[in-house]
Amino acid sequence: MASHVWKQEAECSSCGGTGIYRGIGERGTLGVVCHTCDGTGMVVIEQKWNDFVSRKIRADITVVIQHNPGYVLNETLVTYGISYEEWLKGGSFEGKEDRERCCPAWWYQSVDYDKKPNWDWCGYGAFSQCKHFETKEKCWERFDKEQKLKKGEKS
Repeated sequence: MASHVWKQEAECSSCGGTGIYRGIGERGTLGVVCHTCDGTGMVVIEQKWNDFVSRKIRADITVVIQHNPGYVLNETLVTYGISYEEWLKGGSFEGKEDRERCCPAWWYQSVDYDKKPNWDWCGYGAFSQCKHFETKEKCWERFDKEQKLKKGEKS
């Protein structure tokens, strides 16, 4: 497997290539030496990579979740997702969402925005503050029915 390095000189985006930075702390005609480029106006962008041969196997993974909505998780807390073997074979996450902690709108806002429900009954602001959050299983029932209809399945 070959390793590669690409380097390119570029204009510093912090100071616009001037070497002098002026932000919210510098007033009037005051400027400060740009910390990003040390006053040169130029930075070097470097990207390193190895040739891709095939996806590597991870021996330390047994369950794959599609998305973590911001919780500290471990295998004893997770009741959703698919097995690593199923994921390697291209398994679907359909019906394997975190339905205990998230409503469909919360989950699909990050996973697949096109599937995020935009229902009249959804609240505004934090999802967990929605007046329907405590009965989110009803939201999941509606979501599942609507997804089946979109696929042309009968409910």
